[in-house]
Amino acid sequence: MLPANRGESATASQRVYDDLRQRIVNLELPPGATLSRVELTQRYEVSQSPIREAMQRLEQDGLVRIFPQSKTIVTKIDVAQLNEAHFLRMAVEAEVVRRLARAPDPAVIKKARAILDMQEVLADNLDEMAMFNELDEAFHQTLFDGVGQLNLHSLLKAKAGHMARARRLDLPKEGKINAILAAHRAIIDAVEAGDEQGAQEEMRRHLTGTIERIDLLRREYPDHFRTSA
Repeated sequence: MLPANRGESATASQRVYDDLRQRIVNLELPPGATLSRVELTQRYEVSQSPIREAMQRLEQDGLVRIFPQSKTIVTKIDVAQLNEAHFLRMAVEAEVVRRLARAPDPAVIKKARAILDMQEVLADNLDEMAMFNELDEAFHQTLFDGVGQLNLHSLLKAKAGHMARARRLDLPKEGKINAILAAHRAIIDAVEAGDEQGAQEEMRRHLTGTIERIDLLRREYPDHFRTSA
């Protein structure tokens, strides 16, 4: 029975982790929000163990801070960690699209364009930004899958929580959604054309958008960002 119980606990923990992370990234649980383990056990209908495991993973991601025997709070956006994750992502994703462009796979391109089509349907509906974000992640995951690096995508995702929240603040800005769609089109066009350098340049340009507006976002949403030490 022990192995089965462990498996059940791991499944429950993953479900809790995925949902809590999504709620934090989408700012449904904003920086500074307090997470009650009692309320979470009731919400997810699980025991304390999966909640504790999920919280520990979220703390490793930098998205919550656990105060033993006291409380757990959602952290503020840490710009230093955000910049670190961005540096890593720029290097990795530029290489991903370079490899895709070296030997374009029609199946990968078709799937990526299908995701882009779904994003375009949601472009004018600000009430569906959570779904738009999920499709954005699916787009990039498809590229990683195309070069056989899904585990690397998962690693980068775990480190990208601060950037994901900053992007969520930035997304409603005028022209931002259309800029994302145009960037995705340009990346896939370059990959399909076998243009390795062009694909890299388009990806780098795409990933720098929010970074260039971090100072503006900090002034506009001061309560969401960690104050520099």
